Amino acid sequence: MDPAPRSPTLTPGNVAIAGAFVAFTVVVSTVLKLGVGGTLLTAAIRCIIQLSVMGFFLQKIFETNNPWAVAGIAMLLNLLGTFEAVTNKSKKRHDFMFFSVLLGMLSSTIPVSILGSRFAMSSEPFWKPEQYIPIVGMLCGNAISGVVVAVSYVLKELYENRDKIETYLAFGASRFEACTPLAQEALRLALTPTMNQMSVIGLISIPGMMTGAILGGSSVEQAAKLQIIIMFMLSASTALASIVATVMALHVVVDKEHRVRLDRVDVRDHAIWRARAWLVGKVIGVLRALVEPVTRMLKRRGGDRWDDGIGGESGILLS
Repeated sequence: MDPAPRSPTLTPGNVAIAGAFVAFTVVVSTVLKLGVGGTLLTAAIRCIIQLSVMGFFLQKIFETNNPWAVAGIAMLLNLLGTFEAVTNKSKKRHDFMFFSVLLGMLSSTIPVSILGSRFAMSSEPFWKPEQYIPIVGMLCGNAISGVVVAVSYVLKELYENRDKIETYLAFGASRFEACTPLAQEALRLALTPTMNQMSVIGLISIPGMMTGAILGGSSVEQAAKLQIIIMFMLSASTALASIVATVMALHVVVDKEHRVRLDRVDVRDHAIWRARAWLVGKVIGVLRALVEPVTRMLKRRGGDRWDDGIGGESGILLS
């Protein structure tokens, strides 16, 4: 039996060639005036930096083969995922949202990854870095999407359709009874992308995990089984994270006195971005204050020279 072919070694030149696809999309956005060219370019730069840094550190973690290092990376991925969900992905935020989302992430990604790795994948020990860390990363990515969809829908409905919930409460419904339809719809929306992905996987699309396993030398049959396990784990993790985050959001916004507390919902940009905008404004103000005197002086000198030139020409003409 012939050995599995080794995948080619990729160089920065290969990455630069692939960057042409991003450049093409930026050009299309500019020509069609979509307004997403700058955002796409920023996302591409972030992608390069983040994956390069992650690749460097993961290589060190794989070499150490230390369970505490693996646990640290798993916690870091959940923290970064929570930060991304709260600061960048959510237009509305409720009080203590960071901690509620983090709780949802940890209560879903860690148990599902441990049980799936140990029993579904028969990995011994379950924390093998080259297997466990990529699994946690995929679970975090899907959990972020589900949490953002669910919590954003809940806060949007409470903010825009407050009267509907308050009507239920006024007629004697508990906050659990009044918010149950809202929570059900939020969770349905959160799980829809995962269900759609599961329904077309293998029929229309070949997922990344399966492709990576095949390129790494695994048989197609083993790669397919691995992808099935991963998809089932993703569905469970997304469901758990979305449920916890949704319940926590409703618990905060609808208090124990059965009142809708919109004062606990913040519709402004996150404090980090407000601070950045304030800092940028201050820096621009200082630079403008430094540049304006120089600009006025140069204009004054240019005006004097112009006056001198006009006066000299007039004297010549009169003579």
